[in-house]
Amino acid sequence: MACWWAGWLLLLVEAWGAHLAQGTLEPWAQVAPWLGNTSTFQASSLQRHLPQGIIIGVRKGGTRALLEMLALHPQVAAARAEVHFFNREENYQRGLGWYRQQMPLSGPSQLTVEKTPGYFSSLEAPERIRAMDPAMRLLLIVRDPVERLVSDYTQILYNRQARYKPYPPLERLLLRGDRGLNTRYKAIQRSLYALHLARWLAAFPLAHIHVVDGGGLIREPLPELRRVEQFLGLAPSLGPDNFYFNQTKGFYCLRVGAHQHCLDKSKGRPHPPITEQLLEQLCTYFSAHNEHFFRLVGRTFNWC
Repeated sequence: MACWWAGWLLLLVEAWGAHLAQGTLEPWAQVAPWLGNTSTFQASSLQRHLPQGIIIGVRKGGTRALLEMLALHPQVAAARAEVHFFNREENYQRGLGWYRQQMPLSGPSQLTVEKTPGYFSSLEAPERIRAMDPAMRLLLIVRDPVERLVSDYTQILYNRQARYKPYPPLERLLLRGDRGLNTRYKAIQRSLYALHLARWLAAFPLAHIHVVDGGGLIREPLPELRRVEQFLGLAPSLGPDNFYFNQTKGFYCLRVGAHQHCLDKSKGRPHPPITEQLLEQLCTYFSAHNEHFFRLVGRTFNWC
């Protein structure tokens, strides 16, 4: 039995060696090209690089959709998992060498991009990223802060239910009896975009931060992605053929040639209902914060 296993393993190694000897790789990028683009490069030219672009947030703002759409571009190599390097001390202490190893292989003309939405609200991330690369290009995708809040709650609710654990109703978390909104609730805090952006603007000029309209990306992806291409210095490549509207899911899915891909089942799931009174309270609370954010970024959004 041991001899059979050793012989099979040897054949496998030899086959892989012959595959590499041809000078090219046929990685998972050819099967799922929205996860990375390396199939057109010589194997010997592929390396791991520190990112030149980072999607910093916001959580539940559309960061996964933005990354997967951007990864359709042949000049982009996208990290598949959230790395949490700059916002988790145990990862940051591992150093830049460890961080580089979390990046995808990329060709010489490609831009490496990672996304970790936890960076946006992190106290340490702006200065840590600046210390690594003061020329870093940062992508911030935002959506209506009330919608983001409800989506944030919904994700936690579904995760708890999947583990058969209880979770309070949204209204119980949002309200403090007769004292109004519980503004210390984390989902509310994460929607205070101006508060967090101020820290980033202390570390980077606004020209290094591109704000993506999350609502616009859902309704009509291509215009938003054209602006992202321009910000990142990429040649225009994405076109109408890369997207198609899925009537069943109710949002756009991705296409490259014969390959099609939709975001996973956690995207677009139904949100719990919220009363008109509570919705009005939230919109009123966020109004001044939103106006501050609009002034900081020099543009407005149709929120609440």
